[in-house]
Amino acid sequence: MNYEKIVTLFDTAEHAEAAKRNLETAGFPSDEISVVSDKTLASAGQTLREPGLWHRLFGRDIEQHEAIVYGRTVESGGVVLTVRVPESDVPKAMGILNAHKSVDVQDRAVEHGLISAESVPKPAAAIAAKAAAAAAASAPPIGALREEVLRLAEEQLEVGKRLVQEGTTRIRRFVTEKPVEAQVTLHEEHAEVVRRAVENPEFISDIDWEDKTIEVAETAEEAVVSKSAHIAEEVVIRKEGTDHVETVRDTVRRQQVEVERTPGSDTAPKK
Repeated sequence: MNYEKIVTLFDTAEHAEAAKRNLETAGFPSDEISVVSDKTLASAGQTLREPGLWHRLFGRDIEQHEAIVYGRTVESGGVVLTVRVPESDVPKAMGILNAHKSVDVQDRAVEHGLISAESVPKPAAAIAAKAAAAAAASAPPIGALREEVLRLAEEQLEVGKRLVQEGTTRIRRFVTEKPVEAQVTLHEEHAEVVRRAVENPEFISDIDWEDKTIEVAETAEEAVVSKSAHIAEEVVIRKEGTDHVETVRDTVRRQQVEVERTPGSDTAPKK
């Protein structure tokens, strides 16, 4: 089986990586695909300014203006992707590569003034003719069934939860004072001296001439204040949990496919 090495230039590494993924998805082995950038060259100890770099990488068929285009593009962040495929798979691989904004080296060389628009390099013409021949040989007949897979991606909304602190409730116990009053009845006992005249002659025989002292204790009640404490109230502190349903709104992306059929033109002459 004969193999062809396809060399494709991209302005960005993202386009090259997307093309590489689609090549692998289409069944091309990953070990047959290589990517050349300024980073890969630096890791291999090579530089873009090194003479004959692109000829050593891709063969002597590379023209000087093509090598210049490769060097300038890679120097500005571009990437060169190479893939080794059987001759029968050249059209399939070229279709995938061209779908990812590959650079037309010849057009880029014309833009840079490296070649004229009228000139067509012989190696490029030979490669184009060879690819066209391979495409014609491998093209299925009209109406034959070919299967292409187009993957459609879809996003799904996933809602999680996290705990946040909304605030703090502080319960503080402290002492206050207020004036109070109460009424109490107090009892007093005092000595009362009453003098009265005695006219009864019988008391003459009871005369006692001795000195005598009589003491009468006088009493009086006074208010005595004392305090007693008791539990008047309980304050219970606890946390109560509640649940509520919240509707989260966002947008998700989904790829869709649109089928558009273009009728063929009938170029047969009318009779």
